[in-house]
Amino acid sequence: MTEEDIKPWGRLSTLLLGVSAMLAGQLIALVALTWWYGRDLTQLPDFSGDGVAVSLIILVSTPFQIALLALFALRRSPSAADYLGLVMPRKSDVMFGVVAVIALIVVANTVSWLLGRPIITPFQTEIYRTADTAAAMALLWFAVVIGAPAGEEVLFRGFLFRGWLRQPRNAWPVIVVTALLFALLHVQYDTFVMAQIFLFGLLLGFMRWASGSTILTLLLHALINLEGMIETWISFNV
Repeated sequence: MTEEDIKPWGRLSTLLLGVSAMLAGQLIALVALTWWYGRDLTQLPDFSGDGVAVSLIILVSTPFQIALLALFALRRSPSAADYLGLVMPRKSDVMFGVVAVIALIVVANTVSWLLGRPIITPFQTEIYRTADTAAAMALLWFAVVIGAPAGEEVLFRGFLFRGWLRQPRNAWPVIVVTALLFALLHVQYDTFVMAQIFLFGLLLGFMRWASGSTILTLLLHALINLEGMIETWISFNV
């Protein structure tokens, strides 16, 4: 199959379909939470810092979101994987991406330290603290390191990127816009942390454009989240 076989959705359609897939996944996750807590939607507690609830939301919403995006992709391409950029990256791109991510993590942590800001955010601390059983902790690690990167990368660097990048000269505007939306999605953090997430989004977008692989950005995103979870584990155990 060639790039000519892929006929992306229009820019507005791409945005609306992407948002629809995300909201549908979140709605299904909320239904799952009502079952978990044994309450209706109006009686659900505040679960923004609940490690178990956060894990359930991610692990329930992500498969449905990805499935919907794959179905939308199949309407415009013989292969959903090719449409979403789910192709294996080159080893050289992986090596460059890993080094770039590590360097950006070091810079971000150093700036936080110099400004007297905590490297571990309150949200990270709270979801880790409330995952108070071995099973809940394992679920949280899987959701944060695997589930969240999969859902976010297929949406931002997969579906949206494909629909918006029409010509090489559009690359940086698309990288910037997807990074901005990616950062704004993380409303659980303050402006400073969201700015850092925006920078990571720029790097992930660049790697998607340079490599053509959403699998690569998923792996790099997983590495970023893994580092954050390790930092949180250290803060609780050292």
